[in-house]
Amino acid sequence: MKKTRKKSKLNVLSLINKWLINITEVLKNILVFAIICGLLFNDPFGIINTISNLLNNVGDKGLAGFISLAILILIYRR
Repeated sequence: MKKTRKKSKLNVLSLINKWLINITEVLKNILVFAIICGLLFNDPFGIINTISNLLNNVGDKGLAGFISLAILILIYRR
């Protein structure tokens, strides 16, 4: 009985993990679409301005900003 519960919990966690991966992929695609639209149509969503503000903030924070940027890159590549 315990093996069945453990296996079902692992199945649920695996399913949730797959959903999160799919949602992340969709959000990445939306971000790329927004960037392309921003470059082609004079930034209607404000995404280019937001990205430049984020990069400026990372530069202002020094080492802490660099570490947080490195963590984001590691998560993105995963």
